[in-house]
Amino acid sequence: MTGGEVAGILVAVFWAILVSFLAVVLVRLAQTLKATTKLVADVTEQAVPLLSDASATVRSAQTQLDRVDAIASDVQEVTSNASALSTTVASTFGGPLVKVAAFGYGVRRALGRSREDAPPAPARRTVVVGRTVPAARRRKQKG
Repeated sequence: MTGGEVAGILVAVFWAILVSFLAVVLVRLAQTLKATTKLVADVTEQAVPLLSDASATVRSAQTQLDRVDAIASDVQEVTSNASALSTTVASTFGGPLVKVAAFGYGVRRALGRSREDAPPAPARRTVVVGRTVPAARRRKQKG
């Protein structure tokens, strides 16, 4: 065998090894693509019901928000009505009640002046918390 033939055999062997390696890589790539295709199909099967459930949930939440909005507007209307009612009651009864209170104060004061001839009320004693009465004063109070 000549050097050219040996070189040709070596090139052929390396070429065969390279083609075998590429064949293995292509087979594994095909398996990966099949697994990916199956995974995408499974995800699609599970995602469609989840998306429909999510859509139903969003619709339900929108319905509840509409109800809450209606309730909030009703509460706002009731609040404004209560405010108007309290303003009306204050303006209607406020003035006369102040006049009645002033009249009552004047009557009490007038009656108090007529009682000035009466003896003064006894002085009130003040109790100081935490202080004790000396022993001599205690005997007088008990006796």
